[in-house]
Amino acid sequence: MPDLSPDHVSALREAFRRHRYEVDAVVERMGAPAHAALGRNSTLAGARALGEDADPLAVLSRLWLLQRAVPAAALEEALPGLVGPLVTAGLLERDGDAVRAAVDVRPYASDDGASGWVVSDLSPNLDTEVRPIRPDFVLGVSSASTTLAQLTVRRPVERALDLGTGCGVQSLHLARHAGSVTATDLNPRALELAALTAALNEVDVDLRLGSLYDPVEGETFDLITTNPPYVMSPPRSDAERLAYREGSWTSDGLVEQVVRDGVRHLAEDGTLQVLANWAHVAGQDWTERVGGWTAGSGCDVHVVQREVLDVHEYVELWLADAGLAGSPDYRARYAEWLDYFEALRIEAVGMGWLLLHRAGRAVPHVRLEDWPYAVEQPLAPALERELVAVGLERSLTDEALLARRWVLAGDVVEETTGVPGEADPQHLVLRQQRGFRRATEPGTALAGILGACDGELALGTVVATVAGLLDVDADDLTAEVVPAVRQLVVDGFLS
Repeated sequence: MPDLSPDHVSALREAFRRHRYEVDAVVERMGAPAHAALGRNSTLAGARALGEDADPLAVLSRLWLLQRAVPAAALEEALPGLVGPLVTAGLLERDGDAVRAAVDVRPYASDDGASGWVVSDLSPNLDTEVRPIRPDFVLGVSSASTTLAQLTVRRPVERALDLGTGCGVQSLHLARHAGSVTATDLNPRALELAALTAALNEVDVDLRLGSLYDPVEGETFDLITTNPPYVMSPPRSDAERLAYREGSWTSDGLVEQVVRDGVRHLAEDGTLQVLANWAHVAGQDWTERVGGWTAGSGCDVHVVQREVLDVHEYVELWLADAGLAGSPDYRARYAEWLDYFEALRIEAVGMGWLLLHRAGRAVPHVRLEDWPYAVEQPLAPALERELVAVGLERSLTDEALLARRWVLAGDVVEETTGVPGEADPQHLVLRQQRGFRRATEPGTALAGILGACDGELALGTVVATVAGLLDVDADDLTAEVVPAVRQLVVDGFLS
């Protein structure tokens, strides 16, 4: 941790609380549009909202959120006795009679109740200004880290691992439902800032330096969550590589190793959740490629591909992220990246996540799917329900499935389409309003069966009744319905 004593950390925390340097208060002060603009690296709306105000909340917001110099005397009023120690610790820099932030310390809040302050490096791309990024740059809260937080299953666990912790934001979430949290990172600077994040939030995290799982060799965890440096970039030296996003592996080899090695660090009933990119290689289906990483793992697997970028979109995205757009090196770096992908026969890049669950089944449940559609966030509750649903479906024989009194989920609505004026619709769709917001087109018989699933009658009785109404063979209808119902259970339509 930067050279800041526990007493100084405590005093800083109390000052933040006293002046309400918190997300809700900042939003209230600046206004939601100006606060949203900060998420787009634009500070002008926030600066306009604060004007010339010199109260403590305005001073703290101007210093860290807007990354502007503030008078040292004004900051001393907001943080009495702390300006000197913060400068000595390298968190602030003096600029004549003013001070500037040397690192970012900003309020954080999330849907699951995790809140506090996160310490990271300053954004290099504020207001279209591009500044060089140091190789050991520590990224703050990003869309990727927010996505991972929204995906991570929050059921109580004994031991959790935050692999590649960065600024430490995932550990804030894990500490709310894990008995102990271990966090690793290859970047010593990341561990320094993550330590301060943990200390500011009074969170106990076991921070360890090392690559991937090396610091936890021989240990197992009930939950592993990671947003690893998955960007597939051409080989570069350690002095040039951006540690927060790039590893030294070829193509998507880093993500593959995170998945393969992660399995042996999962305790029984443990879960591994990985935010990732993977290569679409010429002549190979992406599901075969990614599915091969988990083959033989013995784990239930759910892989979701949310987006696919062609190689040009991908290169442009990450060159801009590195602040190289418009730089003299842009064209050369662009060509180098395309040459790298061409040599590896990479035609596109998939972006999404993997969930592995060590459920101990003889035949694991494996699902790899494209799902670019809108989902409810946070998605973690739906993923947790899925873990339970898969276990339920796998535990039931066909006889037990038919004997159970199923209930159609309360968020399912019926949609119909057809020709105006005709009595019957051409299509009937049942659609979830929550979670993945999946839809199914059940057909007349299954729609009737699902409509009667209100917990009163056993499924077998409902099937027989519908078969009689439609004048079809009950055994044939049962054979058709059972596999469909199993999938609907896993998808969360029935419980």
